[in-house]
Amino acid sequence: MAGLLPEPGQDMLHDEHELLDPLGDAEEGMVKNRAKVGSARPSSLLYTYGPGAIIDLPSFSIMPAGLDDWESIWKRRESVPSILETRLLNVVRLHLGPQVDALRPFPWQPKRMGLSGEGSDLGIPGRVFPQWFRCTGCDYLGPLPRFHYTNTHPFRPDLAQFTHENCPGRGGRSKRKSGSPAVPAQHLLTCTNGHLDEFPYSLWVHRGKTCPKAELPDLKMRDANVGKSVGSIIACASCGQTRGMAEAQGSVGREKLPLKCRGRHPHLNAFDHGCDARPALIMMGASNLWFASTQSIIVMPRTDAEEKEALADRLRLELGVEQVKQFGSQVDVIKALAGAKNLDLDGLTDDAIAAAVADVLAPADSEEVRQEKLAAWDPVDLLVPEWRYLQKPALFSQQQNSSGLMVTEMQRDTDLHPLISRVVAVNKMKKVNAVLGFTRLDEMDRVNDLVSRLVKLTRNRKPTWVPATEDRGEGIFLQLDLDAVASWEQSILATPLWDAHRSAHRRNFERRFSETAKNIDPDLRLPAPRYWLLHTLSHALIREMAMSSGYGAASLTERIYGWTSTPQREAAAGLLICTTASDSEGTLGGLVALSEPKRLHGLLLSALRRAARCSSDPVCATRTPSDPEDFLHGAACHCCSFASETSCEKANRFLDRRFLLNLPTATGETVPAFFESPDVL
Repeated sequence: MAGLLPEPGQDMLHDEHELLDPLGDAEEGMVKNRAKVGSARPSSLLYTYGPGAIIDLPSFSIMPAGLDDWESIWKRRESVPSILETRLLNVVRLHLGPQVDALRPFPWQPKRMGLSGEGSDLGIPGRVFPQWFRCTGCDYLGPLPRFHYTNTHPFRPDLAQFTHENCPGRGGRSKRKSGSPAVPAQHLLTCTNGHLDEFPYSLWVHRGKTCPKAELPDLKMRDANVGKSVGSIIACASCGQTRGMAEAQGSVGREKLPLKCRGRHPHLNAFDHGCDARPALIMMGASNLWFASTQSIIVMPRTDAEEKEALADRLRLELGVEQVKQFGSQVDVIKALAGAKNLDLDGLTDDAIAAAVADVLAPADSEEVRQEKLAAWDPVDLLVPEWRYLQKPALFSQQQNSSGLMVTEMQRDTDLHPLISRVVAVNKMKKVNAVLGFTRLDEMDRVNDLVSRLVKLTRNRKPTWVPATEDRGEGIFLQLDLDAVASWEQSILATPLWDAHRSAHRRNFERRFSETAKNIDPDLRLPAPRYWLLHTLSHALIREMAMSSGYGAASLTERIYGWTSTPQREAAAGLLICTTASDSEGTLGGLVALSEPKRLHGLLLSALRRAARCSSDPVCATRTPSDPEDFLHGAACHCCSFASETSCEKANRFLDRRFLLNLPTATGETVPAFFESPDVL
């Protein structure tokens, strides 16, 4: 098939209604296949538009399908690539079960030659959703089969659209032979269990009954932005009944919606039976329609135990458990089978291979044990090995190139603020990100991290692989004086400001996500003061570095190492600001160059000076949440501290410049700032 190939670093998306294989017609000898409807970068498919999300194309919207449908794409390749990172794979197994054996990249391959068709057989299948459309010419509202799909240009998937053929126009006065373009109807139903369904327009306009004049009545959707009417009005052309969509909004409107969710998963083309959640109205472009649940790690040099575990994962993935079980006692046979799969075992002793075979054949934890481990698991556990490695400069000279990590302990400038105890240049790094699933209405950290709340990616709820990406880049790691942070933190805990933040956090939980968060103690989810300090400092540095590094602020991301000591881990107080790219071999070095002693000193001083003032002061500097307010920040706003969604790991929550610097207050309240004044060394 000749068609649009993705630009470097992008994945093709395919329009699919019922067929699981949108490229099937290409294999039947058809001259043209116009199923391709768009492209998206791996990072956007990971965090914004993954399976179950809605991608808004120029003329309609599609939903990337579940992982079952991806198999028809991968089967065209002789081998399926995988990302082998055991530390992250173990976390995925902990959440989704021991049957997960691989992290797979998105099915994308760059075009190597201008006329090459390489990569044209790859892409992510998607279903048209929503499947109720409104004609822009006559306001007709109907399901997808009533409209006609057109795309007259095989190399312009952006021209694909649905049209209402023989549209009579409004009032029947302007009939168009070519038909009028149709756009998706915006109203949907969702529930806290992650189901998503079309809005029942016919039942809505007839108030739960059938039309008295027609079995399948024609509906109209008209805008009503005059007088006191808000939103759209649904009208039945057969019986004349009308009803506004404004009635379905809010808690009062929810009582008028169906009492029971149908349990629909459009991305799987399937239904769950027995959903007990009450559906709620949601608009197609709502920000809470889809929340990705992902985990990521920075790849570190492996220990001997991790190397052994990684070898076991490779054998499990390439040879399969059954084959390893059959020939596990014959190391020579295992070597031969591995060689046939291009799995390099050279340099490994027979004992090492036998140990890896034993790991493959070892029984998995029981479901009860796995659930106990999952209940005790903390996302911070992924950060602890990274923090510990960064605490051992002696290991930096022994870095393994295979890990993709190269760090350098930098000399501190004599003028650098003494509370910055260490600076580490991250010359090269590799970050691996994996998808666990997604939720609707509530983010994962607002649903008590219950895996049962994750919407399944496959029809049987037990995927054997999950999508993942590899990003390469650079960064700068700053560590604060741990003793100074501990002392400062104790002084903050006793302040009225901290009491105000804690109370606001509790109100936020109780008011906003009561359906799924009512059994959570909000105080357990409130980050410690040191996190607020590091987070605010990170944002100040990101804004300053963006003006000197050659990267936009949205390209810089943060990774905060800020937690108090527990029996399982030591205290941490550091931050990593990095930039990564998933569609190249790395970045250009503009960020790591800022770790040079003289440059970093000036940059930090400038960042603190900028953070000391805001164009919204004194309003911003004195902002403190009080009942009934429930915002999760203090002296911080878009003018001084907020960062883009791609940069901040907490959606601009838990920020307060008063923890960073001494700011004037309207009440005269004194808050012990960590750095006090930017000009005091």
